[in-house]
Order: sequence, then structure tokens, then C-alpha cells
Amino acid sequence: MMIAATTLKATGVLAVLSTVLAIAAIWVVLTDPVTVATAVNTGDLSSVFGLLTRAIADAVRTILRYL
Repeated sequence: MMIAATTLKATGVLAVLSTVLAIAAIWVVLTDPVTVATAVNTGDLSSVFGLLTRAIADAVRTILRYL
């Protein structure tokens, strides 16, 4: 029973993290499409990862401000 509970908790955490990453990726594509298109065209995705981390950090900062 312990393994099943741990597996369900880990799956839940992974689902939440995947959802956050997907929402951030959609946000970056909608707000900065030129950078994303350039990164995909050149194959250098470091700028997209930077935008993703900045978007997630801004979201966390905004959520923490309301708490």
C-alpha cells in the first residue's frame, strides 16, 4: 500500500509540473513568437529556455505576492 500511495503522489507532482511547463511554453509562443521562430529556425533553443524560466519565475513571484 505504501508504494501505491508514493507512486500516486509522484505522478500527481509530475502532472502538475508538466502542466506548468506546458502553460509556460504556450505563453512564450503567444507573447514572443519571433524569438521562438528564430530559435527553432537556428536550432539554438537556449533563448527559449531562458524565456520559459523567466515566465515561470514571474508567475511564481506573482502568486507569492498574493499570498
